[in-house]
Amino acid sequence: MAIRIGNGYDIHRLVGDRPLILGGIKIDHELGLLGHSDADVLTHAIMDAMLGALSLGDIGHYFPPTDPQWAGADSLKLLEQVHALIQSQGWQIGNIDSVIVAERPKLKPHIKTMRDRLATTLQLAPDQIGIKATTNEKLGPVGREEGIAAYAVALLMRA
Repeated sequence: MAIRIGNGYDIHRLVGDRPLILGGIKIDHELGLLGHSDADVLTHAIMDAMLGALSLGDIGHYFPPTDPQWAGADSLKLLEQVHALIQSQGWQIGNIDSVIVAERPKLKPHIKTMRDRLATTLQLAPDQIGIKATTNEKLGPVGREEGIAAYAVALLMRA
């Protein structure tokens, strides 16, 4: 069986007057992530991991921040497009593992909902998606609550 592994990373600045969207869900918080789309760092890291596994570039290639059609875009809709591209190349997702790095808000109560939303979007069983949350122990820009970052790994298998 042919397999491919890709990794992804994303970080966005926290600002006022923006919703906080992670894993396709809105999380109640006084700050949100700044970006051209909805700035969902988790979903963006997952897309980059999927694309990287097949050497297809990164999400900026497919959804450039200079293109007005992606302004405010729902990242789950972008994820559906990346998933369709992966499938058109003859690959399917084996599993995804990810980590969100944020000082606040506490994400543990939201992980199951994020996992379910991503699994539904990717037509996977929830146990094929791992999501963990950690802090940066007050170190660096994430630790100073200037932003939120996410890392992801995707295992793709020949369909």
